[in-house]
Amino acid sequence: MADFNSIIPRRNTDSVKWDVKDNELPMWVADMDFKTAPEIIAAMQKKVAFGVFGYEEPHENLFNAVADWYQRQHHARPRTAWMLFCTGVVPAISSAVRRVSHVGDNVVVSAPVYNIFYNSIVNNGRHVLSSDLVYDADTHQYSVDWADLEAKLAEPLSTMMILCNPHNPVGKVWSRDDLIRISKLCIKHHVTLLSDEIHGDLVVGDPQYTPIFSLPEDLIQQTIVCVSPSKTFNVAALHAATVIVPNDNLRQIVNRGINTDELGEPNLLAIPGTIAAYTRGDRWLSELKAHISQNRATLTDFCKENLPQIHVVSSNATYLVWVG
Repeated sequence: MADFNSIIPRRNTDSVKWDVKDNELPMWVADMDFKTAPEIIAAMQKKVAFGVFGYEEPHENLFNAVADWYQRQHHARPRTAWMLFCTGVVPAISSAVRRVSHVGDNVVVSAPVYNIFYNSIVNNGRHVLSSDLVYDADTHQYSVDWADLEAKLAEPLSTMMILCNPHNPVGKVWSRDDLIRISKLCIKHHVTLLSDEIHGDLVVGDPQYTPIFSLPEDLIQQTIVCVSPSKTFNVAALHAATVIVPNDNLRQIVNRGINTDELGEPNLLAIPGTIAAYTRGDRWLSELKAHISQNRATLTDFCKENLPQIHVVSSNATYLVWVG
């Protein structure tokens, strides 16, 4: 059994989360405080013990591990020919923004959403155009305002949409019907759809996570999907992500951006760490999700009993909690 109860002191360890002022609570960053799976640690230790640290590049064994993982965990197998390596999901998003849109274009998002999307858009001279999610105060859930989303996508300067699937931070798991509808709207209005699916493995119960690359192929020809083991296995410092692009021409455009931006070379531990996660991490993840589910229930019950003015948004994805 994995140990998710030991408290690991992380101050003075070069941690973005914990190397802060003494009384500061770093609740803003998606970084768990658990040790990663021992299989991942062992694979990285073996790599370091090898002692030769030359340049590396991803090969078919890495992409096969990604494909096998999605087949086992999510019953959807992306083709390895669709895959590109990148040194992180956020770098991939920023690079794609530069390659598939132009300075001054609109990039559509659905607020409240991961704040770094705004950086990737604004820092590259594009405009954020938000089709805000609608909050239901009775059910404490969010949904799409479909009329508003289509209006925003139809704007002449809207050339790209960044979707979060599942949605960070509200924990919304988009249904297959939702994803089909979004994809069709993007196709209709000639908008490239980029889906950040970094939290896809962290879903407990229904509705289940649907990888957008599992939709019919005619609906994903202008779609870019970004996945990574970083949130799932608490290995953000691996700087490893896979970008899945079904369309050949679009994939070449994205690949050119990744290489121009020098984002295609893995560090020493990225390949062995990712392969170990995706080939030997199933049991650890199952135990982690049970622990997260219990933590969420504990927090929800505490708020109901002690902080009735705070409502925990109903969700079954991510290890984050959104309150209103």
